[in-house]
Amino acid sequence: MHEISIVRNVFETLQETYPDKFERITKVQIEAGLLSNIQPILIQNAFEALIMEEPKLAEVELEVLLLPIIAHCATCDKDFEVKRHKFVCDCGTPSKNIVQGEELQISRIEFLENEPQDIKA
Repeated sequence: MHEISIVRNVFETLQETYPDKFERITKVQIEAGLLSNIQPILIQNAFEALIMEEPKLAEVELEVLLLPIIAHCATCDKDFEVKRHKFVCDCGTPSKNIVQGEELQISRIEFLENEPQDIKA
């Protein structure tokens, strides 16, 4: 189950990035594009299982946001949402230029008594 390794990597990243604030984390938000093949329920289950190994994070809430697949059409210079795995713009042009949908990243972290921090890579 690769979700366990994903959650372990999230914990390691948080600990390395915020060693002084690690114990004060209250919420972690992850953005996952549909092409990343992430199942939010499996990530949540792995998170709940591994949180027992990290008592400092016992009260942390996890939110997983699924992002749609967005491609760019070179013909009409527009972005469009890919639906039903059809990478074809409304104008009829096929496109493989993916703008969004492959992400797997920590997008927001909230701490006790602090303002939320948006993470943009």
